[in-house]
Amino acid sequence: MSETDTSGAARAAEFERWANVFTAHQAFSHPSELHGVLCGRLATGARIQEAEWLSMVCEHMGLPDNAVEDSDDLAPFMNKAYQQALALLSSTDMNFYPLLPDDDYAIEQRLEALIAWVRGFLEGMALSAGASLGEAPDEIRELIEDMVAISQLAEDEEADEESEQQLLEITEYVRLGALAVFTEFNTPPKPESASPTLH
Repeated sequence: MSETDTSGAARAAEFERWANVFTAHQAFSHPSELHGVLCGRLATGARIQEAEWLSMVCEHMGLPDNAVEDSDDLAPFMNKAYQQALALLSSTDMNFYPLLPDDDYAIEQRLEALIAWVRGFLEGMALSAGASLGEAPDEIRELIEDMVAISQLAEDEEADEESEQQLLEITEYVRLGALAVFTEFNTPPKPESASPTLH
C-alpha cells in the first residue's frame, strides 16, 4: 500500500468515526459541516476554548448543552478532533484534508459532504474574521467567492467519469484554499533559537 493509499484509508476511517458519533447522538446535521466550521474558525486565526467548542458542537448537532456531560465519548472525541484539525492545518507537510467520505460512497453523497464542508468553512470564517475578510488580499477574496459558488452547487450530480474528475479537482482546490487561508491569517511560530546563517 502506498503512502497515499494509507492516508486515504486513514481519512476514510476518520469520516466514519465522525459519522458514527453523529449517528449515535442522532444529530440532524452533517459531520462535514461541523468540521468545516471548525476549520474555518481555526484558519482565520481563532483558537476556541474547550467549553465554547463543545457548546458549538452541541448546537451544530442539535443537542442540549448537557449532552456533553451525559455522554462518555462526545467530549473526548471532539476535543481530539479539534487538536487534530489544528495540527493538520498548521503542519508544513500540507497533509490537511476536509472531512469527507471516500470513493465507496456515491458521488451524490460525496458532493453533498463537500458542499456541507464548504458551507461550514465559510460560516466559520465569517464567525471569526467577520468584516476583516473584506480587507483580505485579492487571492483570498477570490477564493472566498469561489467557495461561495461551490457551496451553491446542485447536489444531484449525475455520476460519470467527468463528474468524478471534477469532484476531485474541486476537493483539491478547497483543500489548498483552506491551507492558503490558514497561512494568511496565522503567523507562523518563531523558531526557538534563530541559528546564524553561514555564508
